[in-house]
Amino acid sequence: MMKNNFIYCAFADEAGNSLSEQISAMLENGISGLEIRGINGKNVTALTEKEAVEINSRLKDSGLFVWSIGSPLGKINITDDFNSHLEVFKRTLELSHFMECSHMRIFSFFIPDGDDPSVYRDEVMERLSLFCEASEGSGILLCHENEKAIYGDTAERCLDILQNFPQIRSVFDPANFIQCKVDTLKAWDLISGYTEYLHIKDALSDGSVVPPGCGTGNLKKIISDYRNMGKNVLTIEPHLSVFEGLSSLEREGDKSIIGNYAYSSKTEAFNAAVSALNQLIDGL
Repeated sequence: MMKNNFIYCAFADEAGNSLSEQISAMLENGISGLEIRGINGKNVTALTEKEAVEINSRLKDSGLFVWSIGSPLGKINITDDFNSHLEVFKRTLELSHFMECSHMRIFSFFIPDGDDPSVYRDEVMERLSLFCEASEGSGILLCHENEKAIYGDTAERCLDILQNFPQIRSVFDPANFIQCKVDTLKAWDLISGYTEYLHIKDALSDGSVVPPGCGTGNLKKIISDYRNMGKNVLTIEPHLSVFEGLSSLEREGDKSIIGNYAYSSKTEAFNAAVSALNQLIDGL
């Protein structure tokens, strides 16, 4: 399913916990690919082979596919033991084959508060090299996401990783850069050439997440440049505020607004993010 010549993917666990809820949300919004993270109450890394096969089969039966493993790999402290984490990584690589996907999201390890990240650079690079070694020949492309408080939370340190590991590409997340006080256009200028795909998430200067195009992430410019590069995969990651229980407090037909961008359910928030992206792309 293509929308405006883009392939939409999503973290559908933000629409619902169960696979059935996620499939429904994807079909309703014309989304073809799943960046699988949490499903039926389990993190993707905890799935069994049987579960992975069953999930993939149900997605394919619905005309959908797994685009990427939205793993939390690399989201441990740089001072934590790495051996067990590497084993989880290897097992997740195996699971990716049962789900017939081609990408895996990774991170570059949390740095202790207040410490200079450069102190841990060698250890970060060693751990990433072991990720790359383990994935060699797997057919899985590792994609590093810029994330708050990890080594690669600034564009410069992302570039450091990407220049040292041609096996790793970038998944560019504008909202995360904003939350790290990084100008998204400067970051884009620096690492766009290494970018494999985009996470569609926007934020205000105070760090609060808002629908795509409603924040300071310069999404319109970045998506336009991305398309001009010949790229077309966008993963929607709403992260919008949900006031659970709001609907039970209101009469049928009433609708309250909680803050600027808050929603009464996960489904409503998910649909709002997709709708905002559609409007943003229609205006390119």
